[in-house]
Amino acid sequence: MSEIIIACLSLIGTLIGSLSGILVANKLTNYRIEQLEKKVEKHNKVIERVYILEKDEALIKNDIKVANHRIDDLEGYHR
Repeated sequence: MSEIIIACLSLIGTLIGSLSGILVANKLTNYRIEQLEKKVEKHNKVIERVYILEKDEALIKNDIKVANHRIDDLEGYHR
């Protein structure tokens, strides 16, 4: 009879230890996922900003090209 009680107590201890280990591992995994999500969000913001900068650069290059054509036209009229 005492062997059965010891076996049951061992089973209960094993279950409690296993479940607590699973819960701790789950909390750590969730924390790491949250940190990765924050890094991904920062990365996505940088990508969006780069896209906007590239778009602005293209517009500025076009404005410079138009200004250069106007300058060339004006220099041609003065000759």
